[in-house]
Amino acid sequence: MAGKFRGESTHKVDAKGRVSIPAAFRRVLAENDPDWHEGEAPSLILVYGGASRKFLEGYSIAAMADVDEKIDRLPRGSRNRRILERTFYGQATHIQVDETGRLVLAPKLRAKAGITDEAVFIASGDTFQIWSPEAYAEDMEKFESFHDEFDENFDVLSLLEPDPGV
Repeated sequence: MAGKFRGESTHKVDAKGRVSIPAAFRRVLAENDPDWHEGEAPSLILVYGGASRKFLEGYSIAAMADVDEKIDRLPRGSRNRRILERTFYGQATHIQVDETGRLVLAPKLRAKAGITDEAVFIASGDTFQIWSPEAYAEDMEKFESFHDEFDENFDVLSLLEPDPGV
């Protein structure tokens, strides 16, 4: 897989649910869409499943292909495969970015994530998330509290060390 999604930004959502995707995100989507050609708009998969998920998750075509391969290796009819199929096939939608770099969030998707007039895009490596500003702020409070678990000299890069418990 090519480039990774990085950064965060907030964008206006119009009455029809159209929202601009960050330009850097569009480049990653294009790099990871095998059917994309110069001058065309890339595609992506938006996953909205899961009651605890208060956001939409955007997958490049290549990232979703990786998930598809892993699902295909599970035994057909197994509990895990059924859950993953429901989430990544049934509760997902294929979207094409429009010629102006926007995507349309259907009313169902906006309602699921509580998105009204603004959306926060947050990178997550090979995927990105779309949050309502309120839900994202709440999640960030929880996230930032993880520093309380470490001393004042904690270096986040130390998390890259292998976990001996694995």
